[in-house]
Amino acid sequence: MIQFSSFFQDFIHIFFPKICLACGDELFSHEDILCPSCLYHLPLTDFHLDKENETARQLWGKLDCQDAISMLYLAKSSRVEQLIHKLKYDNHPEIGVFLGEYYGKILQNTAVLDTVDIIMPIPLHKSKLRKRGYNQSSQFAKGLSKAGDIPWTDDTLIRTVATVSQTSKSRTERYENVEDVFALKSADTVRGKHILLVDDVLTTGATICSAGNLLIEAGATVSVATIARA
Repeated sequence: MIQFSSFFQDFIHIFFPKICLACGDELFSHEDILCPSCLYHLPLTDFHLDKENETARQLWGKLDCQDAISMLYLAKSSRVEQLIHKLKYDNHPEIGVFLGEYYGKILQNTAVLDTVDIIMPIPLHKSKLRKRGYNQSSQFAKGLSKAGDIPWTDDTLIRTVATVSQTSKSRTERYENVEDVFALKSADTVRGKHILLVDDVLTTGATICSAGNLLIEAGATVSVATIARA
C-alpha cells in the first residue's frame, strides 16, 4: 500500500510539478514550499539570541514588551519579498504555516516561548478578510502554535476600522493611521496572560504597538514575533 502511494505521488508530480515559491525552480516530490537552496539561504536574523536586537530596539519607548523578534531580513527583490508577496496576495496561506513551523522549531531551544500562553495574530478587518480569504498573520500563528504546542486564537483581538494601506505613508502618518483601530472582545481573556503577538512584516512598528498596547492595558504581558523585518 505504501509503495502504491509513493508511485501515485510520483505520477502526479510528473504532470503537476510543485515549484519553489521563492525562486520558481521545480521541487522534488518529497520537498515542499522551498527548494533546499532557498531554504539554506533564508536570511535568518537570529534575533532570538539577543534581547537587544534591532526589532526590540525599534519598539523601545513605544511598546513595553518582554521579547521582540523577527525571523527574516526583508530586502528589495529578495526571496523573502517573493514569499511575503505570495503569502499576502497570491493565495498561498501555506507559506505562512510553513514559516511559522520552521521558526517555531528554532525557538523551541530558547526561552522565548517558555512562558507564552497564547499566540495572537494581528487581525485583518472583516472586509479585507473576506476579500483575501485568510489572514496571513494567522497562518504564521498556526505554524508557531503547531511547532511550540501553544494555543493560538484569532477571535479575541479584532480590527474595528478598515484602515487604508500604510505603504505610502510617513512614519508619523502610519501611527495615526492605526490609532484606536483595535478592540478586545473580552479583556478577561488576556488578563494575566503572556501573549505572543505576531505579524507578517515589521516596518515602523505602528500596527504592532497599537495592538500590543491595547493588550497591555487589558492586563496582559506581550511579546512580539514577525516573519520579517523591513
